[in-house]
Amino acid sequence: MSLLTSVLGIWSADIGIDLGTANTLVHVRGRGIVVNEPSVVAVSTLTGQVLSVGTEARRMLGRTPADIVAMRPLRDGVIADFEHTEQMIRHFIARAHNRAWHISHPRIVIGIPSGVTEVEKRAVTDAATMAGAREAHLIEEPMAAAIGSGLPIQSAAGSMVVDIGGGTTEVAVISLGGIVAATSARVGGDEMDEAIVQYVRRNMGLLIGERTAEDIKIAMGSAFPMADERSFLVRGRDLITGLPKTVEMTTAHVREALSGVLIDIVRAVRSTLDTTPAELVEDIIERGMVACGGGALLAGLDQLLAHETLMPVRVAEDPLTCVVRGTGIVLDEIDTLNRVLLRTRRARALRS
Repeated sequence: MSLLTSVLGIWSADIGIDLGTANTLVHVRGRGIVVNEPSVVAVSTLTGQVLSVGTEARRMLGRTPADIVAMRPLRDGVIADFEHTEQMIRHFIARAHNRAWHISHPRIVIGIPSGVTEVEKRAVTDAATMAGAREAHLIEEPMAAAIGSGLPIQSAAGSMVVDIGGGTTEVAVISLGGIVAATSARVGGDEMDEAIVQYVRRNMGLLIGERTAEDIKIAMGSAFPMADERSFLVRGRDLITGLPKTVEMTTAHVREALSGVLIDIVRAVRSTLDTTPAELVEDIIERGMVACGGGALLAGLDQLLAHETLMPVRVAEDPLTCVVRGTGIVLDEIDTLNRVLLRTRRARALRS
């Protein structure tokens, strides 16, 4: 292998990661998005060994025997279990580089919520460097989402992004390459699932799991009244008899279940607008705000935000991948976009 090939191989190994509460996406420079899997780890309680990661581990949620635990090592957008987060990152890096990551020691850009503490930032960079990165850079998720959705972040005119993820909702107004006003609310897709579980339990006497609630949210969830309201059947366990039971729900029921979470999201948007300079508010009124993240796929969310803020709202193209696409763009233009990175932690190469 020539020296030039070696250098190019290491250079192309650089990756961007959207380390999400629900899903982790990995973008490899020059190859695009190569990993999009649930942020779930299955661990043996007897040996502590990681048995599976990602899609395979998610299938085990709520179905494991006593000696296996399927868990999410991130909660509300931050690391709740450092050791298993590190192993999950290591697994995804290895998968992204066909298990040759130990040769290249990639440079990594990771998107994190804007409201995290210094301790939480350090936990993310430590997890990345322990997983084999030679450098770990952090970028705030709303900034990465704005870049990934094509907003002109370097312009003097204001741009507004609403990124609704699994554990957090990030709202930011961006101008001249910096965040002027921002709100990070620890509410998102996971809270929507839990709200559906509690609604069905409280109003219908039925116990359902998180995966069933998520399926209901995706198939029948809405944030604004729909023209074609529908009904469907939900199966679970009767809380009184303990026996299997089937009940009928409507899309209106699901919308009512989600109302509390949606109010919190609207409150975060309004809070950000309240602290935004008047000149930038005028720009947002003219250009509108962009919704991204998995929560942006909820039917009628753009209509709800437009109704509550009296501003135009559009959903970004492929909203699930905005953050990771933004990290990929930062890697490609890291010299010109260095200002958007929160901090840099250089890691000593473990072994060449």
